[in-house]
Amino acid sequence: MVLAALLFSTGGAAIKGCSLTSWQVAGFRSGIAALVFLVAMPEARRNWDRRSVLVGVAYATTLISFVTANKLTTSANAIFLQDTAPLYMLLIGPLLLRERLRSVDIAVIAAVMCGAALLLWGGSPAAATAPNPALGNEIAVSSGIAWALTIAGLRWVGRDSRDTAAASRPVIIGNLIAFAVCLPFALPVAHASAADMAVLGYLGVFQVGLAYVFLSRSLRFVPAVEASTLLLIEPVFNPVWTWLVHGEQPGRFAVLGGAIIILSAFAGSLWEARTRAAA
Repeated sequence: MVLAALLFSTGGAAIKGCSLTSWQVAGFRSGIAALVFLVAMPEARRNWDRRSVLVGVAYATTLISFVTANKLTTSANAIFLQDTAPLYMLLIGPLLLRERLRSVDIAVIAAVMCGAALLLWGGSPAAATAPNPALGNEIAVSSGIAWALTIAGLRWVGRDSRDTAAASRPVIIGNLIAFAVCLPFALPVAHASAADMAVLGYLGVFQVGLAYVFLSRSLRFVPAVEASTLLLIEPVFNPVWTWLVHGEQPGRFAVLGGAIIILSAFAGSLWEARTRAAA
């Protein structure tokens, strides 16, 4: 689980290290990742159904929008705004999963809203690694909405199924959809250096492919609350890698907003653990 989170966290730095367009990075990354999944998860190659395809569409949107946001704004803003997904679960959970909101959920959502407000309105100047922060932030918000739909969808397909591969199929389908959608905009590839190809290979094989294999395998042994806590390693380290590799420094408001989002998510997971233990 820790290895999965660390691999996920390198996405921002790697995406910014590739000179290809966002369509090319998102498409080829997903195409390579889909091949990794098909080889590593043979149990998920069969029985694709309507639910898996619907969730795959949401996941494909997450993949494409996250890469695009990283190309335009800072890695910190891109990952922190994607992690506002609990905010959108306010509507998605009751509508799709028929789950009732608790008072602690509303408190977490309020805190996430405060963190998101700091990210969106704190402002950050354009830079070489973040040429259009305003547009990138808007796309990152859409990535958060798509990620919330993905999370809810994975629970939707897996909650009532005894099939251990149920939650893996949408991941494969989502990467295939992302590859198919991006390909017309990714071609032709006018120039791609050896470094670009190496970065694409890393993103597809390790940052997405192997990371999700680790994640799916570890979920069998790690309790859900502990898993959600360990996965907070990703938003913590994502801007750190980008700072070390590219010298990109998030603004003070971004750091504060991200800290609020991460701490509120951790507090919500801790509360849920204690509630289940008491029950």
